[in-house]
Amino acid sequence: MQNVWIYLENGTFLEANSFGATGTSVGEIVFNTSLTGYQEIITDPSYAGQFITFTMPEIGNVGVNKDDMESKTAHCKGVLVRNYHSEYSNFRAEGDLDSLLKEHNVLGICNIDTRYITKMLRDEGAMMMIASTEISSKEELAKLLAESPRIEDINYIEQVSTKESYIHKFGAWNHDKLEYNKAMMSDKKVIVIDFGVKRNILNELVQVGLEVEVVPSNFKAEDLIARFDSGEIGGIFLSNGPGDPLTLKNEKKEVQKLIAKDIPIFAICLGHQMLSIAHGYDTYKLKFGQHGGNHPVANPVTKVVEITAQNHNYNVPDKIVEIAEVTHINLFDNTIEGVKYNNKNIFSVQHHPEASPGPHESKYIFKQFADIVK
Repeated sequence: MQNVWIYLENGTFLEANSFGATGTSVGEIVFNTSLTGYQEIITDPSYAGQFITFTMPEIGNVGVNKDDMESKTAHCKGVLVRNYHSEYSNFRAEGDLDSLLKEHNVLGICNIDTRYITKMLRDEGAMMMIASTEISSKEELAKLLAESPRIEDINYIEQVSTKESYIHKFGAWNHDKLEYNKAMMSDKKVIVIDFGVKRNILNELVQVGLEVEVVPSNFKAEDLIARFDSGEIGGIFLSNGPGDPLTLKNEKKEVQKLIAKDIPIFAICLGHQMLSIAHGYDTYKLKFGQHGGNHPVANPVTKVVEITAQNHNYNVPDKIVEIAEVTHINLFDNTIEGVKYNNKNIFSVQHHPEASPGPHESKYIFKQFADIVK
């Protein structure tokens, strides 16, 4: 292993060991409390522009495989782990994490006190950092970090969104099947607007019997409205994605047109935030965000507590209750996790029901959307 040097914007300077890719990278550092699923987290497009600190101390021990990729590549800037295991043991494993990070040019940082870093982020909030296997000078790293754009200055949606529309045909756990059951499909498809969609979201939409077409983030609302009016599509899904939703000015205008038409809309994570912004309720940034697979969320409608997966730095404001019913509340900090807009077939959640850490309690949300579309 090579040495790697880390400098955070609060002045903290650290030295550790590296695995994965080499070089110099700048991004925002956050922590994730999940005990499992490191490959899915690393390949989640919503982490574009970020370094992920894993609170789980042992990472790499189950290897990686093609079925657990949430996108075609890894979009995060790097990962920080206490102990990295190059030797893995799992019947589904097809390779090691080190090779995956090298393939997708992601820095791996290990033999570092992740508990110290997590407590610092908890107390001071998410912040920008730079890591390098090439530069050991604290002063030079600090200078490069100060000159680099912040995560909120970069439109990562343009990087992670598909460039061309495509049909997603596979449900959960059938990635290798060449055909899907057309008899399961409704007579209307749904459009997924790709702000950085996770593959398992698409799988779950198919699993509940929907035909899924994915379109780029630079979509035109008029085109989708025309397809809805013709009866070709029955609803629209707004996906998760990275970065600050307030920077997405053009996307906001297009979503407002969809809302005005009152097309059935379901949204997750960034899509949830986009609906709030498009309704005139701007999001705000949380101190250190919610990132993990063990977050309790209360459903005031069913009186059930769901164990959810989370990955967001931004949240909808409490005053959204002026136009929407709150359907989910985060029990860690009482922030809003889900809403149903008044007198509309439009609803959204902040957490990730497709990740299923519970493992099943949040999946009903996909069926709710399918029932509305059908």
